[in-house]
Amino acid sequence: MLTTDVLVVGAGPAGTAAAITLARAGRQVTVIDKAAFPREKCCGDGLTTGALRVLDALGLDPAEVESWTVVDDVWLRAPSGREVELRLPSGQGQFSAVARRKDLDAALVRLARHAGALVLEGAAIETITTGPEHADVTASDVGAIRARYVIAADGMWSPTRKLLGRHQDGYLGEWHAFRQYFGGVTGPAAHRQYVWFDEDVLPGYVWSFPLPPGPGGSATVNFGFGVPRDGRRIPDMKATWASLFERPHIAEALGGPLVAEGRPTAWPIPARIDRAVLSHGRVLFVGDAASATDVMTGEGIGQALLTGVLAAEAVEAGGALQPAVVAAAYEHAVHDHLVADHRMSVVLGKMLRSSFGARGALRVVDTSDWTRRNFARWMFEDEPHAVVFTPRRWHRQFLHQPGAYGRRSTTVRDHAHAPH
Repeated sequence: MLTTDVLVVGAGPAGTAAAITLARAGRQVTVIDKAAFPREKCCGDGLTTGALRVLDALGLDPAEVESWTVVDDVWLRAPSGREVELRLPSGQGQFSAVARRKDLDAALVRLARHAGALVLEGAAIETITTGPEHADVTASDVGAIRARYVIAADGMWSPTRKLLGRHQDGYLGEWHAFRQYFGGVTGPAAHRQYVWFDEDVLPGYVWSFPLPPGPGGSATVNFGFGVPRDGRRIPDMKATWASLFERPHIAEALGGPLVAEGRPTAWPIPARIDRAVLSHGRVLFVGDAASATDVMTGEGIGQALLTGVLAAEAVEAGGALQPAVVAAAYEHAVHDHLVADHRMSVVLGKMLRSSFGARGALRVVDTSDWTRRNFARWMFEDEPHAVVFTPRRWHRQFLHQPGAYGRRSTTVRDHAHAPH
């Protein structure tokens, strides 16, 4: 039997963030994942300021991620056709980036190994039982594993959650997204980050995120759209997808002729951190397994990384013999960092349901250089979405902090306990 202090199930951003944090604190950490890395992962590939700061604190070097692309501005388009350019700060670090999940996740797995974690690929969880002193797991190609704690970072349909009887049948997430990579991009989308609020996908949006040139040497983008499951009928995803390329503003931005890479892929996105089960005995749920995605944007990498760090810190602080203390500390930390922002995102999402609301929001954003600059920083989670309504998180550097990989070095603890 393999014994370990902490078993992490899933080697995506949430799981590796937890593993890196715990391994560096001197804990014996084992990570299992059913995949072999590098592996494809359906995602929009965007990295917000919040995500970048955690990656910086974890010690991830962007040079280790082949497709890492820094983005300095974003173009928004209202249903009326009004376009707004939002420029992010220049020369103060990174505030937005794009990286293929295939590359990012593989780099995080390497970093976890370098930190001292044992990472076992091609190992899927098969059984789990929890007791007062430890959890027992069996995994394919590994066998029995005994751990003081288990951190479940195994996605929206978490097998760990199912095995523990905490799965909700019929749950399809709060968002549904559709994306594909394209080369042959000759329009401004080759270097610009676009978000289009087309009327038929509101309160969702269409995106195009720039990536390095593909094998043929032409500019490449991650192109897709997402719509929330808010009780209304989701549009025909395939029909909407086909129509996107016929829209003049999108065709002009992409140019072409486009060269499709792979096939279009759809995936559901969980975003209900305020209602999610976060713990079960000696098991903590993180990332998509904790439904930690932002309900307004569908973005989840930053939230996944943060929940992984928070779970690791709770284990570190609580100790091996205090599972109730660990669970309470983790749930309190998640509530403290994420729930207020989730509720704020719900309110803002309701405002964007109509064309009128989206047009009005962009008119306000386009009022001045100050509104454009600071909205961009807020949009990319430089500050929490609900920061104005949570005075405990106000601080002197509000909207003036350097970006990630800037002048000031950080630690994971700096990020997790900063005014957030």
